[in-house]
Amino acid sequence: MDDYNQVDKNNFLYQRYRYLGKFTPQNVVFNANLQEFSQRVCYICNLQSRGKLSSQEAYEEIEGLWQELTQSFKALGIEKNPAE
Repeated sequence: MDDYNQVDKNNFLYQRYRYLGKFTPQNVVFNANLQEFSQRVCYICNLQSRGKLSSQEAYEEIEGLWQELTQSFKALGIEKNPAE
């Protein structure tokens, strides 16, 4: 199989989109964290829909991910409504 037909499994499963907002290192890092949060929530929802996780387990997993994202936001010092 030639390189053209090779699919990078990680890029296929864990696609990242470049950040187009106001550039600061904190915003870029938070965007990466937000994309990871989104992917993981999607996986949890799919597992719950397929009966692999209960609704309670899915809720608890997503709540934990939300707490991690909130801590990341605070640790990066990003303001909710920064003065331009």
